[in-house]
Amino acid sequence: MTAWFSVATPSYESMTDSGEKQFALPVRALPGTHERVVNTALRYVPAGSVALDLGAGSGGLTERLLSAGFRVTAADVGNAFALKTDFISLDCNDPNFDRAVGSQFDLIASVEVIEHLENPTAFLRSIARLLKTNGVAILTTPNVENVPARLKFLRRGEIRAMDKFAPEHVTPIHVDLFRRKIVPVTGLTLEEHFVHPENEFPLTARSWMTPVFRLLMPLMKGPGLSGDCHFFVLRKNAEQQTRSAEK
Repeated sequence: MTAWFSVATPSYESMTDSGEKQFALPVRALPGTHERVVNTALRYVPAGSVALDLGAGSGGLTERLLSAGFRVTAADVGNAFALKTDFISLDCNDPNFDRAVGSQFDLIASVEVIEHLENPTAFLRSIARLLKTNGVAILTTPNVENVPARLKFLRRGEIRAMDKFAPEHVTPIHVDLFRRKIVPVTGLTLEEHFVHPENEFPLTARSWMTPVFRLLMPLMKGPGLSGDCHFFVLRKNAEQQTRSAEK
């Protein structure tokens, strides 16, 4: 999926002076997002697990998952990269896109995809069908509830990251509705939620406003007052899947 920001990085076949790997494919997400997805994944499933990069885009996350030892299949509408991994062409707007895959995974990662889709509930149901029991999905999406987003809506009546500057975004994800209305009917449970980067607002053009946003945070309520990106960690368990199938 095309994201609303892009950061290019060099090849991981080379090494920095400190011995850290460098990566070739462009990152179409906030700096540090892909690294945090990999680190979060390793807290839930071991290296060597079978993973799906759903909405792989340029392949930046696939590259990092492979480097971390995962066995990765990439999936998107079209293959925009050349990596030594399996690729499946599918449309995440199809409510039954899982039928195009035909196997199950320990881990599904989907970075900056759900906000592009018409039906996030159907998207998560397909993810649930693709996960093995106790498998984990890690999703990220723009934070439309942080302090600058609330101020923008108050002043202009526009949803941040969903306005004319991001026409490809059609579905804002609000944490409260996501937890109460969407996740419970998908066969998944929400294991963890956090924002990235905490207490920062990197998409704010006027950096001098950051201290002001931090001062306003204690006056507001909600789980996403800072950070420009939500992280959701979802798990498939047999009991929840059975309940969802009965509805």
